[in-house]
Amino acid sequence: MTIDLKGRIALVTGASRGIGYFTAIELAKAGAHVIACARTVGGLEELDDAIKAVGGTATLVPFDLSDMAAIDQLGGHIFERWGKLDIAVLNAGVLGVIAPIGHVEAKVFDKVMTINVTATWRLIRSLEPLLVKSDQGRALILSSGAAHKCRPFWAPYSASKAAVEALARTWAAETQRLPLRILCVDPGATRTAMRAQAMPGEDPETLPHPSEVAGKLLPLVGPEQTETGKLYQVREGKIVDYRMPE
Repeated sequence: MTIDLKGRIALVTGASRGIGYFTAIELAKAGAHVIACARTVGGLEELDDAIKAVGGTATLVPFDLSDMAAIDQLGGHIFERWGKLDIAVLNAGVLGVIAPIGHVEAKVFDKVMTINVTATWRLIRSLEPLLVKSDQGRALILSSGAAHKCRPFWAPYSASKAAVEALARTWAAETQRLPLRILCVDPGATRTAMRAQAMPGEDPETLPHPSEVAGKLLPLVGPEQTETGKLYQVREGKIVDYRMPE
């Protein structure tokens, strides 16, 4: 399926590497102007070069997601320049540590919640007025199977991703009568730096490359995708409903 995003404005967080990096390139290849957000200036500059190489354009926005004032200002700057936002891919996140709950330092837990949860809420608050100005606003919020599996030693990350999904589902319920469509995304195990941090003994060559995941996300931001408040499982290639506990 060919997705035409010419004239669309797309924002990607965590765009300097991994899934965010390759998603930004896919969006640019499809014609969208990409607002690329990340902490690492060098990574953003490399992304800019890659986007130019495929004939795309980007605006680089280097900042840390722990800077809540910067998130608030981001929405204002986008409004002043473009007046709307068509696509938001909220991808950035941190793992924290893999450790027993009682061994997790408070500062580590707080950082995971700040970056993964509070910043996501703040982005939603900042970007929603722009997304609803689009005739076909689309938002993807990256989650993880950890939100549901709750494996031993993964408490901070699992809790943060469960909270992110709750935010996304609530947001989707509040906007279901609008053209805005919102999905959570479970990319599955992917060959990223975060995965290597979590599973240092794993052979990365056994995992899908983040570019493969990015290619599967592109159709989710097109006009043909009309589901909202659901979960897209990349490995299975399907959108699934949430269910109450049984």
